[in-house]
Amino acid sequence: MKTTAAVLYQPRTPLKIEEVELGPVKDEDVLVRIVASGVCHSDLHVYHGQEGWPLPMVLGHEAAGVVEEVGATVRSVRPGDHVVINLAPFCGRCEDCASGKIYLCERKRGPAGHLYDGGTRLAKGGRRIYHYANCAAYANHAIIHESSAIPIAKHIPLEKACLVGCALAAGIGAAMNTAKVAPGQSVAVFGCGGVGLNVIQGTRLAGASPIIAIDLLESKLYKAREFGATETIDASQEDAVKRVMEITRNRGVDFAFEVIGRVETIQQAYQSIRASGKCVVVGVVADSSELSIVPRTLLQEKTIMGTRYGSTRAPRDFPLYLDLYMQGRLKIDELITRYAKLEDINEAFHALEHGEAIRTVLLME
Repeated sequence: MKTTAAVLYQPRTPLKIEEVELGPVKDEDVLVRIVASGVCHSDLHVYHGQEGWPLPMVLGHEAAGVVEEVGATVRSVRPGDHVVINLAPFCGRCEDCASGKIYLCERKRGPAGHLYDGGTRLAKGGRRIYHYANCAAYANHAIIHESSAIPIAKHIPLEKACLVGCALAAGIGAAMNTAKVAPGQSVAVFGCGGVGLNVIQGTRLAGASPIIAIDLLESKLYKAREFGATETIDASQEDAVKRVMEITRNRGVDFAFEVIGRVETIQQAYQSIRASGKCVVVGVVADSSELSIVPRTLLQEKTIMGTRYGSTRAPRDFPLYLDLYMQGRLKIDELITRYAKLEDINEAFHALEHGEAIRTVLLME
């Protein structure tokens, strides 16, 4: 079949909106008509030339839509179902899956730019086009593995639900699944973009106090307060680590989350934790920079750890987050700066890069 997609041919060049070939639908595949797709910093990293991703490529990974066709062995969804795309497909049988860590499964992830079977389903004029993050969701349609199609209730707006697939999963998951923040524990969050705001609201749901938000932009700090921050630090005006220590009476926080993807802020987050505290790295460092810490600080039983996709179990977590949203306990609408069309993708990238948008949601219809 043919569909319309935004294709990146070269780093730092405008994505081209064009008709491409998509298919065939294989046994474990699900064909989804994309209704809405969020514009995320991870896509922007590839646009800027992040190593390891083959081009040309259709970006996009934070999406929701309607199932149009399923492969011969697919049983979990059927045509007409509404789904949020899970960018971490899983087999359900390996050691990681058996231990509940389906987000670490590698058996249904192909090489970078490829689907789970090592192939692709996108092409133009005989030339292969690659899929970003098992999704390729800046398009009117996408083919994904069955485990990436997470069914949701049909009354939930897809233009809201799409953000569960990355921003909410990575942020809330980092707080509640990876770190397991408990009531009364103290938190600092470095970076208040789309994922950082969800770390903040995840720690709020967990009952953390205080929740300290750090950013360079007052507009983002304003949003952080809306999402649950009890204290804010403008890092363009004051020393973030020093101020965290002042707020915590020189003790440091139980958890510091780095949600920017810079070595400098990872080090600041680590310096902000108390003895036995944990520094959780959520942000993706796009280059090969190395991190250094003073080894003797580890004698204070400090921990530095990463998180993959917020330790998300998509079949469990996506419906839970959407239930909380429908109950008014979880903010999604407030993450959306604007709606746009697929044709506006380059403008959306510009707005994200310049701090003018938390999330632009592309509507395909």
